[in-house]
Amino acid sequence: MNVLITDFDFPNVELELELFRQAGLHVTTAQCKTQDQLIEAGKNADAFLLQYAPADRKVFEALPNLKIVSRYGAGFDTINTEDARACGVWVGNSPDYGVHEVASHAFAMALNLTRHLSFYDRDIREGKWHYLTPGVLKRPSNMTVGILGLGRIGKRFAHIARETYGRVIACDPHIMAYDFPPYVERVDMKTLFSTADVLSLHTPLNDETRNIVNGHVLDLMKPGSYLVNTARGGLVNVDDALAALDSGRLGGLALDVLPTEPPGDHPLVRHPRTILTPHAAFFSKEAEIELRRKAAQNIITFAKTGKPDYIVIQGVR
Repeated sequence: MNVLITDFDFPNVELELELFRQAGLHVTTAQCKTQDQLIEAGKNADAFLLQYAPADRKVFEALPNLKIVSRYGAGFDTINTEDARACGVWVGNSPDYGVHEVASHAFAMALNLTRHLSFYDRDIREGKWHYLTPGVLKRPSNMTVGILGLGRIGKRFAHIARETYGRVIACDPHIMAYDFPPYVERVDMKTLFSTADVLSLHTPLNDETRNIVNGHVLDLMKPGSYLVNTARGGLVNVDDALAALDSGRLGGLALDVLPTEPPGDHPLVRHPRTILTPHAAFFSKEAEIELRRKAAQNIITFAKTGKPDYIVIQGVR
């Protein structure tokens, strides 16, 4: 079986290469950024181990030997899953790695906004020294934290946040009421946005959730509310979020993910009420190793059994 590691931003892929070699699989590497590059590099591939490269019908139809695409990550929005299904290509992911890392990162961002830590730091570096420079602070135990998406990471975020904030509410129409922890109050979307003092996003990116945070729902939020996104950049219309910051509807915005990464000279980068991190919420040394092992193991297990460990799309190839 021939494996192509299509692209990666890790310092190296020695871990994956060794796992594939031990399994008796032949592996090559590339740094593909387009469909045409995937097609050219993947002519002999039975399997893709993919990070950011875009895989869709054009790729699947051009590569009839391609049987499985395993993605580095829990999300799989770089793969057109409906095209994969139509072409019979298996898709796997790594849904349960780094849960604590992302939840902890989101909570750190929420608490940073709540206590104005980054804003104080910026003011001091500009020569300002007073506890009121970034605005009035509210007591966290009097605040409501809201969660959009109560999957693995959303639940872990709720577990961490409940010890700091006075109330935890969440909206997730795709899970049953009994899956909500007892300390999380189930609410609808309108109530979530209109009630939360701090809102953290933990949904996948798909047609239902793309730009789900837009001007309409931001207008529902309390003046001075905070928004955190460590999930997918496409969930937030960043131009609408910027307008909400400028109007005071948002008191602060913390983003680990953006629609375009890196963001270049987008005004969000220079805005004094934003906190930005470079798509790093997933990262710890241990989480990265777990991610890479699980993504590679999908292909190794497929070679042995005909299906990956973590199935997103069941193929027929």
